[in-house]
Amino acid sequence: MKMGLAWLVVLLVLTFSVGAHADYTTGMAALQGGDYSKAYDDLKLLADKGDPRAQNALGMMNDIGQGIPQNYAEALRWYMKAAEQKDPDAQYNLCVMYARAKAVAQDFAEAMKWCRNAAEQGQVKAQNTVGFMYGKGQGVPQDYTEAGKWYRRAAELGYPPAQYNLGVMCANGQGVQQDLVLAHMWFNIAASRGYGDAQKERDAVAEKMSPAQLAEAQRKATEWMLNKSR
Repeated sequence: MKMGLAWLVVLLVLTFSVGAHADYTTGMAALQGGDYSKAYDDLKLLADKGDPRAQNALGMMNDIGQGIPQNYAEALRWYMKAAEQKDPDAQYNLCVMYARAKAVAQDFAEAMKWCRNAAEQGQVKAQNTVGFMYGKGQGVPQDYTEAGKWYRRAAELGYPPAQYNLGVMCANGQGVQQDLVLAHMWFNIAASRGYGDAQKERDAVAEKMSPAQLAEAQRKATEWMLNKSR
């Protein structure tokens, strides 16, 4: 009898876990498919039970008015719930709310706090934003060395905006030693992903380089991209 009860408890736990995961997957599938009513219902059920992924998703729906009226205050509430559970995407979204004064007074120090929490968990948008905020001195003293460090972390993870920003720092010698080879490499990698003015900046840097430097930069970019594709 005791053994049977124990197995029943295990079965209930497993069923709940699988069901919760399925509800989130179904909710996100509905959201991506444009069935906002079903998405909201599925995600709200999970969010009320404390699921940080669902809480962040509800925050985003309120933030951009996806299938429901745009409501920054409600977005902030859901982001905060998920961020306090250390969800990195919610922490990044909360950072943006404070930086852009959406439902709260603009507070760069608070934005940096949440953004850094997310960045330290490997959230690439947050890593790039932390780099940007150090470069601008928003919420922290201006520090190009710190900016370069965070840009590099996101760049190495394959995030094109950070690759571009790191290219700018290498080209200008901000926070890092000026290195046209590395600047060209990072611009080239970002350009291969179609990012912004990366191709234009790459070509401008190329005009200042010797044929040997240009060949080295192209070799480094090719090697980096091949390693990432494995």
